[in-house]
Amino acid sequence: MNRRSRPAMGTLLYFMGALMLGLYFTFAAVQGDYGVFRRSEVLAEHRALQEELRLVEIDVARMENLTRRLSDNYLDLDLLDEQARDVLGLIRTDEIVIR
Repeated sequence: MNRRSRPAMGTLLYFMGALMLGLYFTFAAVQGDYGVFRRSEVLAEHRALQEELRLVEIDVARMENLTRRLSDNYLDLDLLDEQARDVLGLIRTDEIVIR
């Protein structure tokens, strides 16, 4: 008998399964929840949040400075005058208002 030798079906299925498993893990490594693309998104979000934090810290420092300047221990009369004019709409008698 001169039969052609062909690979066994089990061997073919084994290699197809291994190939499919390898492709799945490759896809998951690139686009999965913990993949390369997600990592770059997380890093970009981290940079944006760091910048936002820096801006908020600057704003908090400015507010702390204004609060300290209006406290009982330290009273900045110019700041108090500015705040009274802004909030109450007051002007001095020697000033001219231009709209």
